[in-house]
Amino acid sequence: MKESKDDTSLLTGIEAASLSSSTQDTGNPIDPDSNGISKAGSRPANQRLGASVLLMIAILLTAATLRSPLTGVGSLIGEIQGTTGLSHTAAGMLTTLPLIAFAIFALAAPKLAWRFGMERILFYCMLIMTAGILVRYLPSIPALFVGTALIGSAIAVCNVLVPGLIKRDFPNRIGLMTSLYTSSMNGWAAIASGISIPLSRSAGWRGALVYWVILSAVTALAWIPQMRRSGDKGKSQRAGSYRKTGVVWRSAIAWQVTIFMGFQSIMFYVGISWLPEILQEQGLSPAKAGWMLSLMQVASMAGSFLMPLIATRTQSQKGLAAASSTLFLIGFGGVWLGSPALAPLFIMAIGLGCGTTFSLVILFFALRSRTADQAAELSGMAQSIGYLLAAVGPTLFGFIHDQSGNWAVPLATITGLSLLTILFGYAAGRKGYIGSE
Repeated sequence: MKESKDDTSLLTGIEAASLSSSTQDTGNPIDPDSNGISKAGSRPANQRLGASVLLMIAILLTAATLRSPLTGVGSLIGEIQGTTGLSHTAAGMLTTLPLIAFAIFALAAPKLAWRFGMERILFYCMLIMTAGILVRYLPSIPALFVGTALIGSAIAVCNVLVPGLIKRDFPNRIGLMTSLYTSSMNGWAAIASGISIPLSRSAGWRGALVYWVILSAVTALAWIPQMRRSGDKGKSQRAGSYRKTGVVWRSAIAWQVTIFMGFQSIMFYVGISWLPEILQEQGLSPAKAGWMLSLMQVASMAGSFLMPLIATRTQSQKGLAAASSTLFLIGFGGVWLGSPALAPLFIMAIGLGCGTTFSLVILFFALRSRTADQAAELSGMAQSIGYLLAAVGPTLFGFIHDQSGNWAVPLATITGLSLLTILFGYAAGRKGYIGSE
């Protein structure tokens, strides 16, 4: 399928998050007529194809690790509380800690990439994630939280760097690669949600969570062949290729994208944290509730695959953003007021909303900026402030439950937040650019 001009510029600005918009990781200029391939592109075609396949495998494996170690926690939250005695507020911190890490390391990731190279940093992230999963396995409540924080810090850096890597190395297939990337992320999240309960029956909840160390370790191995791309040569050129403008912090458009990022993240992380327990209270077995969360992730995968292919062919995305956000209103409102027999439909609505809005936010980093420098700043701002806003969600949701003694008040609260998500999604989706206000 031939991609449109908008599609090939899908993540134009996000490449600046890795600060390689004008150089390869070796610091060599990219020939503008070589489709993003430098002199290294003179290698035989079969070698280039083999290298591209290995890189694609590494990217998709990385995507598989970016949610699966976290989404399994939602299915097991009841068992975790029963074993550790954690309150709903404290249990919500198991989802909030990674979001705080997202907020902190989103701003640090580009600088790490300029200095050491993206591939090397992604390799180290997989080592840190592997360590975090192992620490989380230890029979200690502090270890549970420390391991979760390590996992979140690794995911945060990958969140910023992988889209830039896609832009740099697959310049003519950005839309397709972004679809595959987000679909892999959501697909493995679905698997994690669905198999956590069955695994816990034989290995306990700690055992169910530690299985993901296999995936992170394999992904680390997949980055080893790529690390030669991120040598020390050209560090000074990379560091000097980016100029902060600061304009995004004064831009209404940038704040609209950032708040939209935060609200759609609240919807996702509240969902994976508490929906299984809510559904169990409404009469579903723990296993069925876990598979409902898996269904949510499958629907999210479908939405995240299709949205980049649709949205990049429109002048304005305000209608798409508002419609995608309305799915949260339908889903959470249905879980709150609807019949439990219709729970699969409501869960699918939430999942589609998560997938489509997440993809739109990724698009807005490029579509709402004029330059690569602006896009880099917008990406860092949106992920840092947006995830910091989202970090409040799971813990606040648990706190409201503890205070009210039921799930009706928390569900009413998130249904109300869905209305705000629609408004900010519509605003962020309007055609416009940072600095043109």
